[in-house]
Amino acid sequence: MTQKAVNITELDPVWSRIRLDAAEMIENEPIMGGLVHSGVLHHSSLENALSYRMALKMSSDEMPTQILRELIDEAYADDHALGDAARADLTAVFERDPACHRLIQPILFFKGFQAVQAYRVAHWLWVNGRHAMAQFVQMRSSEVFGVDIHPGAVVGRGIMIDHAHSIVIGETAVVGDNVSMLHSVTLGGTGKADGDRHPKIENGVLIGAGAKVLGNIRIGYCSRIAAGSVVLQEIPPCKTVAGVPAKIVGEAGCSQPSQSMDQLLNYQ
Repeated sequence: MTQKAVNITELDPVWSRIRLDAAEMIENEPIMGGLVHSGVLHHSSLENALSYRMALKMSSDEMPTQILRELIDEAYADDHALGDAARADLTAVFERDPACHRLIQPILFFKGFQAVQAYRVAHWLWVNGRHAMAQFVQMRSSEVFGVDIHPGAVVGRGIMIDHAHSIVIGETAVVGDNVSMLHSVTLGGTGKADGDRHPKIENGVLIGAGAKVLGNIRIGYCSRIAAGSVVLQEIPPCKTVAGVPAKIVGEAGCSQPSQSMDQLLNYQ
């Protein structure tokens, strides 16, 4: 390892931890050596590793790996906030998902994390006026990861999508920081209305599996939406809602529900 690489690693504790995880994974399962080397150890930074991984996963006969790799590299070079957001997302998955024991796991295996990073690149394309390419990335992410996030949506940092099957987030949706959601969540509209038509999810919200939040409504910070709920009206901060249609059934129960991931409804 060159002195430059050593310095980069020392300045980036997340990347340093990932490289240690990679070495341990190869030691414990040597047959994974090729995948781990190509996906992690051959790269000088987390951004380079993510670029390689996303390009490999989303490439097709219509769009070769190398073209996608160059595109994603361009995004990371232009906007360093993309890498910062990836680190926040990675930390969120590690801290909140009991199935995640190493920082390397989301990079290699967790499609929720991978899909959010693909969205971030698509959003960069969208805000830079490259709508057709952004929609291509959205399409491939939906096909590969089962997660359909419109590139026009605004999604904060520290996002954890667990299992990440059948997630839909609409064009004018806004998702704050430190939000957690499980599979089959929809942040959608209520019909064919144009304009600002999707939910606004504030910081620290926990959205349970199968929940649907529909319309241009605001979900207050640090609230909980119970699994299977259909939310059609605005929710104040720090509340728990459940049902079809969803109603307030109590307080959130803790100061940071998206981090505690406590989904039990404790009726008094």
